Amino acid sequence: MQKDELINQIRTKKRVADHGEVFTAEREVNAMLDLVKNETDRIESRFLEPACGSGNFLVEVLKRKLDQVVYRYKKSHNEFLRYSIVAVSSIYGVDILEDNVKECRKNLYEIYILYYKTVFKCSPNDKVAKVISYILSKNIVHGDALSMMTVGNNSKPIVFAEWSSVNSIKIKRRDYTLAELLANAPFEEKNLFSDLFEEVFIPKPIKEYPSKHFLNIGDYNDE
Repeated sequence: MQKDELINQIRTKKRVADHGEVFTAEREVNAMLDLVKNETDRIESRFLEPACGSGNFLVEVLKRKLDQVVYRYKKSHNEFLRYSIVAVSSIYGVDILEDNVKECRKNLYEIYILYYKTVFKCSPNDKVAKVISYILSKNIVHGDALSMMTVGNNSKPIVFAEWSSVNSIKIKRRDYTLAELLANAPFEEKNLFSDLFEEVFIPKPIKEYPSKHFLNIGDYNDE
């Protein structure tokens, strides 16, 4: 056994013991996602993975969504960009381990780039890359989903951004705390993680931002 493999096994065993970290194989992931296929095939349907790890589930969800984007909009660069950005913005994750968060963001970013290159035979420009990276930096959070707080010296409530289409070119951002999103306050409308008009609730955003063109949302000032 190679030294690096041995070190990785020891590291993995320790993480399992300390954090209950478990990696689910791609076959099992897809079998579970097939149970909600109607939702994974909807470009705008939102998914939250409260212990996302390196993104095994979220990567497969994004692939399914991007498959739909390619099928419907591959002939229009502008439409592909718009709906592929919607697909990325609909995926959320939390993990207690910082390296997992970084790897999850990286894996999701690389899947997006791969699909873009497959369709257009080139890499996206810097503006598009910035938008995708920015969304992932907001949607994949280093935190503890049980306490609903971020991890680190300056721990604070986990906040997620909702990205909602205003029209064919603009997106509106609203920020919500995870605690507020998961509060038990029924209301017959949509919220960030329920968009099928079942009985849910309307959480109150902690901040709203001006609408922007979907290619400019990487320019939001978070202060």
